[in-house]
Amino acid sequence: MKEVLSDINQWRKESSEPVALATVVATWGSAPRKVGAKMALTPGGRISGSVSGGCVEGAVFEEGTEALATGRPKLLHFGVADETAWDVGLACGGTIEVFVEPLNAAVYDFLHDLIDKDQAGASVTVIRGPEELLGQKIAVSRDGRAVGKLDTGLDEAIVEAAQKASASKRLQLGDDIEVFIDVVRPAPTLVIVGGVHIAIALTSIAKTLGYRTIVVDPRRAFGSEVRFPHVDQLIQSWPDKAFAEIELTPETAVAMLTHDPKIDDPALKVVLGSPVFYVGALGSSKTQARRQQRLSDVGFNEEQIGRIHGPIGLEIGATTPEEIALAIMAEIVKARHEA
Repeated sequence: MKEVLSDINQWRKESSEPVALATVVATWGSAPRKVGAKMALTPGGRISGSVSGGCVEGAVFEEGTEALATGRPKLLHFGVADETAWDVGLACGGTIEVFVEPLNAAVYDFLHDLIDKDQAGASVTVIRGPEELLGQKIAVSRDGRAVGKLDTGLDEAIVEAAQKASASKRLQLGDDIEVFIDVVRPAPTLVIVGGVHIAIALTSIAKTLGYRTIVVDPRRAFGSEVRFPHVDQLIQSWPDKAFAEIELTPETAVAMLTHDPKIDDPALKVVLGSPVFYVGALGSSKTQARRQQRLSDVGFNEEQIGRIHGPIGLEIGATTPEEIALAIMAEIVKARHEA
């Protein structure tokens, strides 16, 4: 949704022309746009976003204007053979399904507010089913607020599924009804425990990728504003106090970099029981084994201890602090997409 927000806002300010929204709800093969990709359009020829990168957009535009004229949404299916794939933006062939619908202003405004406030939520749309249900839509926030309605008879279960979803997906309801859950995720946060040299490079890479960055280190010489002028939050406290100031959510990653059990272990005791999507700890395999034993000795089970990525980072042969930071950030990105 974020890729078309500014244009839709501008169109709505400038005129009362209706807006249609097209969403990729499924892909197979080498489709260049992922599930959830958006394209907005108006009958007057305005277009924002993309659903394929090729001439599929032309067909989607025509179907979108028809949806506005009739008030009826539609599920579109595009299959492309290898020999013509490049012409329509589906490299090496592929298939996509796109749902086109008139813009639901109430749901749009609700999702817009979530995005503005950097909060989590999702919309649920009936994309296949009886004509009277097709296009029905509800939007929910992770904290339980909602707007819109569905008449499927399974609204409570659908809302619960939407609140728990970490990625956009289709959901089958019985034999004849299918919904699309379109997830809105807040910007991710990276909490780094330890203001070491690696952390300087890691915060820079994380911010480039859109992460909010927090550095925790009670040692003033390491966790100083001089070393980290660019981070969003610098906390010069011991982890037990520092984490009282940090909201740990499914959009949070935590990297332990001090190599000091007096700092790393208290932080691990907090985050291993939290919903963060990534926990990593610097150190060799031997260091990791000793860390695991210490945590086991104080009551953490194998599943909790197994959450720790250690030694931290993908294996890319990294040697310099900057290369190690790159390996760590790559592992964090991978974990987020797999969450």
